[in-house]
Parts: sequence; structure tokens; C-alpha cells
Amino acid sequence: MRHRIIDWDDAYANGPNIPGGERWPGLWIEPARAYRQALEGAGHASLDIRYGDGLRNHLDLFLPGTEPAGLVVFVHGGFWLRLDKSYWSHLARGAVEQGYAVAMPSYTLCPDVRIAGITTEVAQAIEKAAERVAGPIRLIGHSAGGHLVTRMVTVTSPLPEEVRSRIVRTVSLSGLHDLRPLMHTAMNRQLNIDRQEAWRESPALLEPVPGTRLTCWAGGAERSEFLRQNALLANIWKGLGAETEVVEEPDRHHFDVLDGLADPLHPLTQALLS
Repeated sequence: MRHRIIDWDDAYANGPNIPGGERWPGLWIEPARAYRQALEGAGHASLDIRYGDGLRNHLDLFLPGTEPAGLVVFVHGGFWLRLDKSYWSHLARGAVEQGYAVAMPSYTLCPDVRIAGITTEVAQAIEKAAERVAGPIRLIGHSAGGHLVTRMVTVTSPLPEEVRSRIVRTVSLSGLHDLRPLMHTAMNRQLNIDRQEAWRESPALLEPVPGTRLTCWAGGAERSEFLRQNALLANIWKGLGAETEVVEEPDRHHFDVLDGLADPLHPLTQALLS
């Protein structure tokens, strides 16, 4: 059956195509605040650690009760245009209860910076967190964050080699790996993606570093473009020597696909920590 995308804005619109989708991101605010407050009260959180010169260049670091087994860095989404680290704190629970430290950075948003600039900031955040926590590093990002974490394990990664070589697993959760389709959307008036930047910043158009282990995970009820982008990177990078897997979690959409990260026994958490 032939199919061609005509409405690119609808193809990437999540909330309007999910029943009750308007509830997000508001549903995350209170559980995130409560978790952040609880860990800070227990002495297991360092909040608003500065990693760069920008106003939004801060990260939160959540710690287990024992010496961390390693570092997880979670990079949030929002189409590089919206949100910050405060919405996601409770999603650190799964990894923290498995003995890992979890860093969650904010970053400058478009149009105040280009996507390439956000890539640089995320690398700076990972480097700062890596200074504080020893051991292996695992990256996970949601939506635009999926783009940003996979960009970290490409051959043109801005990460210094001593940090990049510590990355043992990357999970792109509903990630955007080819930026070219987004040039057709109305939001590109703020993103300002042009063809040159799309080729420089799209993980699907770049090579992975040797030894990359990649999981592309999406909800089975996501928009077809997110499912296509999810499978795309794993398919391409497998052919370039990376170890890859694709997961479509049944009955999950673009927002509740994150919920598994709050559960230390959920398959998503287990995949991240494997």
C-alpha cells in the first residue's frame, strides 16, 4: 500500500493524538518534585550543579545509599524547545534503587541556540557528571533527548575520549535520529534546522563509535514517524558494526513509555543497566 506524509506537523504531534494527552507534561511535576525533595532530605541529591556558562546549564545528581555502581545520564525531550530537568526527577528511581547515580541536566533551548549548540552543552553536562561519579556511563534520552544521547556516541561526538570511552550502553527512548523530516514542520521556524545542520547532527547520517551498544525503545502506540525513527537508527547502525536492538513496548504511547524508568525491575530499566 502506498503512503506519503502530507501533514508533517501532525506526523510529529504527540499530545493531540493521545487520548487525554493534554495531561502531560503536567502529570510529571508533582512526582518529580516529591522524589527530588525526598532524596535531597536524605542527603542523596545534589541539585543545580553548574556545568557551563548558560543560564540553564545546571544538572541534578541523584545518588544511591552506597558507592555508585556507575553513572546514568538522562537527557529530556521537548523538541529542543521546551521543558527542563525538573519534570523528570522521579524517573531516576529505577536506576538509583539498582545502585547507580543518575544525572539529569537542563540545556539552552531553541531558538536561543542551534541544535548543534545543545549537543555541545549536553556533552559538557555529561563530562561534569562523569567528574563526580566513577565507573561505567549509561546514557538515556527521550524524544529530542534520544537524538542528543545517540549523538554522543557518533564519531563526531563532542565528548572527550576519556569520557566517551566509559559509555557502555545508550538507550534512545522514542528518539529522533534523522532531523531532515523536521525541516518540513512549523516548529522549524524556531529550530532553524537547515540541510547542512541536519547532515551534521542526525545520528542516522553519522557513524557510531566502535563498541557502541544501542537500544532503540518506543511505545507501540506511538505516531508512525516515531516508530519509523526508532527502527531506523538501530537498522543503520547495525550495518555499521554497532550492537543494536529495537523494542516497541505494547500499549505505551509517547509519554507513558517513560514510566518504566521509575521501576527498578521494569524491562526498560533492565535494558538500560544491562
